[in-house]
Amino acid sequence: MTFLIQQTMLYAVPLMIVALAGVFAERSGIINLALEGIMIFGAFIGVLFVRGMQSFDVFTEAARQGSWLTLQGLELLAMLVSAIMGAVFSLLLSFASINLRADQTIGGTALNLMAPALVLFLVRILANQNTLMMSTGDAASWFMIKKSTFGIDRKTDIGFLGETFLNKVYLATYICILIFIILSVILYKTRFGLRLRACGENPQAADSLGINVYKMRYAGTTISGALAGMGGFVYSLTTANCTANGDVAGFGFLALAVMIFGNWKPGNIAAASLLFGLFKCVAAAYSSIDINGDGVYLLAELGISSHLYRMLPYLVTLAVLAFTSKKSRAPKAEGIPYDKGSR
Repeated sequence: MTFLIQQTMLYAVPLMIVALAGVFAERSGIINLALEGIMIFGAFIGVLFVRGMQSFDVFTEAARQGSWLTLQGLELLAMLVSAIMGAVFSLLLSFASINLRADQTIGGTALNLMAPALVLFLVRILANQNTLMMSTGDAASWFMIKKSTFGIDRKTDIGFLGETFLNKVYLATYICILIFIILSVILYKTRFGLRLRACGENPQAADSLGINVYKMRYAGTTISGALAGMGGFVYSLTTANCTANGDVAGFGFLALAVMIFGNWKPGNIAAASLLFGLFKCVAAAYSSIDINGDGVYLLAELGISSHLYRMLPYLVTLAVLAFTSKKSRAPKAEGIPYDKGSR
């Protein structure tokens, strides 16, 4: 059960933070279909930053001596850099949607097409291969928090909660959860959040009260890009061994499905992310899941094709959207370019 919970969290948390990215953009009135592309770009930037920092003696020495505080600092710096570059990348969508009043769906699709091509082009230039990896070691040896990190012998049993939440985990997972909570409070309990949501519901009314709709939409889309970029790196770090190859397994599109299923509300999004994360975990590790702890791997012994397990998250996505999309209530003004002269 510990393995199942940990793996579910690894898949659910990136989904959760990227779905919240979509909420910030769409609550401001901008449809951000580019979440997939921004995740791909953020993952590349984060891996490239880690790869570059590994050349500095302070980090190689920290890895050799097991100085986990220094290595966690590097992890947080990589998350920050990915967020910044994700925000910068999202400005392409902001400019096209707000200043040029271009079709937001087409703009997001264009970024989704451009990001993997750009990343693969840069990876081939930098590494002369199709995958950008860390220069030395792997994600687990550099960034994973284990019992030994706290001076506890690895054979010592620290209880169910300790084994689940303190052993073989990543700090990035808990940082994302904390950011999710803080930004959810900001979106629904602050003046900024109220103004942002007003621009997505009735921008004309918001403008009549002195709110700069253009600035709020830029803010919403920029925050969205930062979260998606960071989510891309966290996905790469925790599930892809800190590699970048122009692909995030469709997590950006899954995040859009989670956002719609969660009805653009953070609490619902968190629950939906755990559901989708569970199915993604089953798809990726069905042969290693021991549900009851009795040594029997039931899912592997059912004789079901592995291809069906891999399809499961996407089949569930289609089924859930088919039954829930009619009840979803999107922001009224999303996707509509704002015109001061219209009423």
